[in-house]
Amino acid sequence: MSTETAQPVVLDERVASVGVLRALLLKPEFGSVVGAVVLFVFFATQSGPFHSLGGIANWLDPASTYGIMAVCVALLMIGGHFDLSAGVQLATAGLVTSVLTVNFHLYVWASLAVSLAVCLGIGFLNGYLVIRTKLPSFIITLASFLMLQGLNLGVTKIVTGTVSASGIAQEPGYSGPHDLFAHEFVVQGQSFYIAILWWVVFTVVASFILTRTRFGNWVFAVGGDENASRNVGVPAMRTTITLFMFVSFCAWFVGNIYLFRLTSMQASTGIGFELYYIAAAVIGGCLLTGGYGSAIGASVGAVIIGMTQQGIVYAQWNNDWFKLFLGAMLLLAVLTNQFVRRYAEQNRK
Repeated sequence: MSTETAQPVVLDERVASVGVLRALLLKPEFGSVVGAVVLFVFFATQSGPFHSLGGIANWLDPASTYGIMAVCVALLMIGGHFDLSAGVQLATAGLVTSVLTVNFHLYVWASLAVSLAVCLGIGFLNGYLVIRTKLPSFIITLASFLMLQGLNLGVTKIVTGTVSASGIAQEPGYSGPHDLFAHEFVVQGQSFYIAILWWVVFTVVASFILTRTRFGNWVFAVGGDENASRNVGVPAMRTTITLFMFVSFCAWFVGNIYLFRLTSMQASTGIGFELYYIAAAVIGGCLLTGGYGSAIGASVGAVIIGMTQQGIVYAQWNNDWFKLFLGAMLLLAVLTNQFVRRYAEQNRK
């Protein structure tokens, strides 16, 4: 006769049945969606034009470029790393494209290919150094940030004699890239930039990769515990380098959006933007410790930043209050994420 006692069956949380409220709370983007709705209602009551078609176009515009970058930064953060050079790479991308086209008379598509190669090279170097040196990505990318800032300014001054590169609109072949990066379409008489559509595409593709592919599983595994992921066969080095290169690809894309909209690029463009991208990812539910977050949440975080930036203007407040709002939302998001994670861990026991 067997003396073994029956052990309680522990269900995998991925297949266990949970209530609707708990299921919503466990979604990384849930808090940011609620925050976005509250913020929209708040600014809509402060100013009528804020929720008009023109107002929506105005706050979707900055949200779109922040959103493209926030999505790739979110994937990198889920993988357990930061990239402080993400903002300054925008200027690098735009300056290389403009200088090669205007000053060295390279065809504009060829200049775009070279600037893409330069950005991907920066991303590869960041990822490779993080893996090989075992130094925190904060240190490696802070060094990249400072070096690129100096290179952008120094090389631009040597080539153009100023701190900016301009004149690309007069070059042959300009119209094709302009349509790709800076085209405008009209909805009910209101003009919208095509960057909004690109933002949606980036969000959908990143979300699909993160939740439906083997690479997405590797990203969560590497961000959750890199050593454990290596032990079960996850290619941690390849995953980390790919994530850094994806950030650089997005920086190339957004940098050229700015270039073909404005037809010029300042050497200082993008400095400080990396904090907005990280803030959007955190507001959207990404944990600073890695292993948790979503691409959709990062996009919603970018919407919150865009609405706040333009909502303050529509409400006729002093724009100096923007940073205060952003900091408060970031703190609230971190505290909410911490509460939700503790709630989820307690309910597993």
